[in-house]
Amino acid sequence: MFSTEYFYLVSSLREWAIDSDTKGFSVREILDEILDELTAQDRKAVELLYGYYDCENVIARMVGRNRYNQLGNLTVEQLDDLLNNRNYALLPKRVADVVKLYVEADDEERDSDVVLEESVERAIFGAYYATLAESKSRFLKGWGEFDRTLRNISAAVAAREAGRQVKDVLVGGGDVVEQLSRSSAADFGLRGELPYIDAVISAITDEPNIVEKERKIDAIRWSEAEEIAVFDYFDINYILSYLVKVNIVARWTLLSPEVGRQMLNRFIESLDAKELVNKQ
Repeated sequence: MFSTEYFYLVSSLREWAIDSDTKGFSVREILDEILDELTAQDRKAVELLYGYYDCENVIARMVGRNRYNQLGNLTVEQLDDLLNNRNYALLPKRVADVVKLYVEADDEERDSDVVLEESVERAIFGAYYATLAESKSRFLKGWGEFDRTLRNISAAVAAREAGRQVKDVLVGGGDVVEQLSRSSAADFGLRGELPYIDAVISAITDEPNIVEKERKIDAIRWSEAEEIAVFDYFDINYILSYLVKVNIVARWTLLSPEVGRQMLNRFIESLDAKELVNKQ
């Protein structure tokens, strides 16, 4: 099946810019304009990418955190409907099933044989990444596997340094998770499998400045988003890669306007539509 190619849309992406105090840069505006140009199937792929933030928001509500990430698909009102009225259909099925399990854990009519072995956070994110793995989108599959692995490595290193059980902080399963759980090697024995693992471990263990630490981790994310879509120029994979980088810029804009502005300028410079056209 051939994917839809968005020549005009991709060619227009380089036009996004902000002024010196970051006014005019809005992820929501960028996202809404992109969504308007996509097919129904490709819109679902984008919504699934942003489903990560829905998971964050649902978890925050369930554990009592006063936090809401506006990048999520669900509004505050929809989150209330989801949890108060148990409208689980607002979430992807795997995620919805997990949320239902935990929300209804104390209901008298609940199946008493069901045991909640994981934290709600690990369980929900595990379901989210499993959903990405089942996606028809090549980018979402690749990104989901990478992002889960990156977060698991970070959690494993932090747990090891704190003297905690590594297996208790990992999301999902698979060979890499098994290796992180069991290996006592500095690189968890994964250097040959994951080319970025040294950079991740170094950023976490060798960088004392928390801002620099986070920036180095996001640089790895940025690079991987580009790598997954390296041969995609005008299709949904390119757009998803673009949006991952937009989300990184947005995060830094919120944390630090100056750093966010620098990252956005670099991002815009990397989007040369003419160069993309010449590759065709």
